[in-house]
Amino acid sequence: MVVLNRIYTRTGDDGTTALGSGDRRKKYDLRVDAYGTLDEVNAVIGLARLTTAADALLDAALGRIQNDLFDVEADLCLAEKGPGGARLTVTEVQVTWLEGEIDRLNGELAPLRSFILPGGSAASAWLHLARTVCRRAERIMVALKDQPGEEVSAPSLKYVNRLSDYLFVAGRYANDKGAGDVLWAPGQNR
Repeated sequence: MVVLNRIYTRTGDDGTTALGSGDRRKKYDLRVDAYGTLDEVNAVIGLARLTTAADALLDAALGRIQNDLFDVEADLCLAEKGPGGARLTVTEVQVTWLEGEIDRLNGELAPLRSFILPGGSAASAWLHLARTVCRRAERIMVALKDQPGEEVSAPSLKYVNRLSDYLFVAGRYANDKGAGDVLWAPGQNR
C-alpha cells in the first residue's frame, strides 16, 4: 500500500517528476500527460458521483471504475510491481467487465436516432465531460505508444477506449434512460 505522509518533496521544482521506475521525466512528457489526464477523468467521475448516489448500481460501477483508473495510471507510471508481485495494470477481465456494464446500461436505453448534446441532467453533463476528457487521455496514450521506445499496455488502451463508450452510455442512462437526452438539431440556427 502507498503511504503518503509528506505531500511536498521539492523534487519537482525543476519541472520534472519521477515515474514508478524512478526515472525522471519532464512534467509535459506524454507519459506524465497521459496519467495526469486520466487523473482528471477520475476527478470528473467523482463530481458525477455526487449526483448518482440514488442509483446504487450506477454509482457502484463508477466507484469501481475510479479504482480501475488508478490501475491504468500505475501502469502508465511504469510501476514495477503491484500486490502479489505482478505488474500493476488493468487486465482483460476488467475490460470485459466494462463491456458488460456498457451492454447492461445500453439494454435499457431506446435506440439513438440523433447525436446528443451534453446536458439534460447534472449527472449526464458530468458523465459527458468525463467522456470527453477520457477521449483526450486515449489520444495522448496512442501518441505515447507511437513514440520510439515507449510502451502502453494493450489492456490499458482497451480499457480507456471502452471507458469513453461506457461514459457515453452512462450519460444517456443518467438522463432518465435516454428520455431526457438533448438531441442535436442539425442546421437549426441557420
